[in-house]
Amino acid sequence: MQSILHAVSAALLAVFATPAWADTLIENVEGITIDEDGALKRFTGLVFDDDGVITQTLERGEPRPRTDFGVDGEGRVMLPGMIDAHVHIMDLGFGALTLDLSGTTSLEEALFLIKNFAEANEGRPWILGRGWNQEKWGLGRFPTAAELDAVVPDRPVWLERADNHANWANSRAMELAGITPQTEDIAGGQIIRDPNGAPSGVFVDGAKALVESVVPPPRAADRDAAFAKAQERLLAYGVTAVADMRTTMEDWQTFRRAGDNGTLRIRIVSYAVDTQTMELIGGPGPTPWLYDDRLRLNGIKLFVDGALGSRGALLLRPYKDKLDSLGSPLLSPTELRNLMSRAALDNFQTAIHAIGDAANRDVLLAIEELSQTYTGDRRWRVEHAQIVDPSDLERFGRYGTIASMQPLHQTSDMHMAEARLGDDRLGGAYAWRSVLRVGGRLAFGSDTPVEPADPFAGLAVAISRTDENGQPFGGWRAQEVISRQEALKAYTADAAFAGFAEGRYGRLVPGERADFLLVDRDPFLSSPAEIRKTRVEEVWIGGQRAR
Repeated sequence: MQSILHAVSAALLAVFATPAWADTLIENVEGITIDEDGALKRFTGLVFDDDGVITQTLERGEPRPRTDFGVDGEGRVMLPGMIDAHVHIMDLGFGALTLDLSGTTSLEEALFLIKNFAEANEGRPWILGRGWNQEKWGLGRFPTAAELDAVVPDRPVWLERADNHANWANSRAMELAGITPQTEDIAGGQIIRDPNGAPSGVFVDGAKALVESVVPPPRAADRDAAFAKAQERLLAYGVTAVADMRTTMEDWQTFRRAGDNGTLRIRIVSYAVDTQTMELIGGPGPTPWLYDDRLRLNGIKLFVDGALGSRGALLLRPYKDKLDSLGSPLLSPTELRNLMSRAALDNFQTAIHAIGDAANRDVLLAIEELSQTYTGDRRWRVEHAQIVDPSDLERFGRYGTIASMQPLHQTSDMHMAEARLGDDRLGGAYAWRSVLRVGGRLAFGSDTPVEPADPFAGLAVAISRTDENGQPFGGWRAQEVISRQEALKAYTADAAFAGFAEGRYGRLVPGERADFLLVDRDPFLSSPAEIRKTRVEEVWIGGQRAR
């Protein structure tokens, strides 16, 4: 009898000593991630459970657990899913469904595309689109309504500039909106006028509302189609999570519909378009994480100024190429602090657009002032932070301030920035290295559809400060380059941190979601030009293949 008991005991011990069967093992990969300590880690296998949560990373030669399922990575490089820390999801989707002018290099080319689009879409009551850039065209001025009238005289045309800070209308659109020579500028905006004072067809920042009020709003079905297209484009670039800036109630409901019907494929942290929307969605504070960590409202997006391209960025000294202008303040210092306080009272996070040096100074000073009252982990976000006075850079190292920046803006804007400001005022321009040096934290993104949502092009710029042609030689203001590890961190772990998502996703470590890419090359062993050519072969989110 005693021998039987010993045998049973031995069998039970053997059962309990056997490791629990893990669910899925991705084997034979060259894995790269930022670990829990912020260091670069390499591994060759990844295990995740039925909930899509990572349980182990395995190094070369380490014993492999028995699993329910196994996937051969075929020696490919595994990276964390890329996080785009600043996007406009619905603009990306609608841009894909309407007229895209982002690739045009001349006014003539743009007008040719506009004419062809109008002729191919005779049933559309409005011709809508985006992406034009008079600087890229070498035009030296804004385009006019008369130029649009020459190709589309019979229907209203309304086209958004590449930076989202100006729109171009034809005469029919202005007529429907009641725009006349007597129409006055409104606060926070400008109507571009001809030499006689008549509106010439371009509306900057707040003035866009004068025409947008008569543009027919999209239907729910249109929104769903646009969101589906946006997700498709983001996944194609290897982007698995985003921070959506200026989320409207209609946008939020679009995301919720997708979550309810199982078509919410990416992860989204949202920043509301205004305080009313923030309160309607969040109520007493940020929402819970919804749909298995795929959706959350974090706070609000505020605007202090406009953009360099439309000379709306707020400067400490006048524009070099427009000596009578300091840019366009969109919020007074008092309004900014009041709105930041309103959000902070209920623990909403603020993400504040600031491009010019005067705008960045005011935002950084506001953070300093409000941090004395609203203590704790606020993670104040400065969106873009493109032109900072060198004397203000050290402020990014205080109060947990996050510089949410877009590497591709540097290569797109470098020549324009020189023209707008002059070389002597660029000491704090796109200053990634300086932000890290003073103890700040970078969160990288694209501002898509302003720039392509391509994190690999962004990584290439971050480590070289050169464009797709390798120019300028040696890099533009090359002292601000950052390392490959720092760039990857800004697109993964720190982009997650910027949205209070650390511990949920952003790194390939135990306890976080299995969001990863399989790509065809190692960004740590590739030149900037080669990194730009990275092919995303598979995208997994939450342990399920998404593409």
